[in-house]
Amino acid sequence: GEPMFTYDALQTADQGRLRQLHRTYIPFSVLIDTKYEEEAPPPAPDLYTALATLGHELHFTEYVRTRMPLPDQAQALRLADGVPLLHVIRVTLTATDRPLALEEFHLPGDELELSFRL
Repeated sequence: GEPMFTYDALQTADQGRLRQLHRTYIPFSVLIDTKYEEEAPPPAPDLYTALATLGHELHFTEYVRTRMPLPDQAQALRLADGVPLLHVIRVTLTATDRPLALEEFHLPGDELELSFRL
């Protein structure tokens, strides 16, 4: 229920062969009384540095799932029919669990492997 600053990016690598859709949401309340009222906050990973510079201690929670892509996502990612999408949501939180940002990543599900150090 809160207004958000939002931006989308199609990120590519390996001469455009590897592609991901990246969307970022930042509540406007996080940006009030900062220089980001007048200028756009930087994209991640520089966003994390900017939030830390504003005095926030950052913590992250990620949600990972697979699903079939929407038609526009399949087209943007150049997915063949039947290829699933890897959908990652990363929430950036303060030490008191106040949300500072949410990032959504949409990636081809047939060429990825996730690895987590525990």
